[in-house]
Amino acid sequence: MFVVGILAKIMIKAVLSRIVFFFLFLISLLPFWFLYLASDVSYIVLFYIVGYRREVVQQNLRNSFPNKSPQDLKVIEKQFFRYLCDLIFETIKMITISKKQVLRRIRLTNPELIEDYYQQGRSLIAAVGHYCNWELCILRFSLLPQYQKVMVYKPLQDAASDKYYLKVRGRFGVTLVQMKATLRKLTELRKSLTFTVLAADQTPVQHETQYFTLFLNQQTAVFQGIEKIAIMFNSAIVFGEIKRIKRGFYQYKFVPLVNEPKQTQPFEITNLYLRHLEQMINNEPQYWLWSHRRWKFKPEDVNK
Repeated sequence: MFVVGILAKIMIKAVLSRIVFFFLFLISLLPFWFLYLASDVSYIVLFYIVGYRREVVQQNLRNSFPNKSPQDLKVIEKQFFRYLCDLIFETIKMITISKKQVLRRIRLTNPELIEDYYQQGRSLIAAVGHYCNWELCILRFSLLPQYQKVMVYKPLQDAASDKYYLKVRGRFGVTLVQMKATLRKLTELRKSLTFTVLAADQTPVQHETQYFTLFLNQQTAVFQGIEKIAIMFNSAIVFGEIKRIKRGFYQYKFVPLVNEPKQTQPFEITNLYLRHLEQMINNEPQYWLWSHRRWKFKPEDVNK
């Protein structure tokens, strides 16, 4: 009976997942103007009624901007939640958005830079952050004509959701690789020119943390994966700078950071791309993912 119960729960969960995914598919067919109306309503519910992670957002903002007034922080908080709702519906739209719409809504301002690296025969690594609509940018990245494109991701806890999300992210041909399998996959692709994108602002596992640096006025645990991979494969490093133009429209460019990673000092690459990310956040803070529990532990927690 115990086994039967387990199987029944698995089947129920699978059916419910299919219903949810089908419902999301139907929503994604709606035009952008309708989705933004839904986003406006969702903001009222999320911010004023549900209060989704407001304490986390408020604490992150206070610690990151100690010199801003409570009034300024409140403005950023509201702007963030308004944009978060837009981000949710834009991400749902990814399920069925066309290549033509992606190219129209997300404009790369310096494609010649990528072409130049490609002609030089250099593999690339892009450091990006959870800023603006990084998910839509994955689809735009997939449409670059050069390179074997690789996107490193952290799996979701729910297997069904993770599988569905990978299908959506990989619609236009990008190779999706789990974080722990990055080195193995890039070694397999060593004979190809690869362009690998990694998020620069995720929190490492506490027991694996080896480096802290000052980021947004706080001692912050950071991954060194970009630095280690770049040195191992001698890949040039660029930073993915994103700017929101208006609702549903973005522009981005790749900023050159390091051409010769093997000639850098320890932590130099890590600090370099974090300074670029920090500057981007300081310019328009409402577009970073403040609801994420980024500062889960401090240096003294690791050194115990």
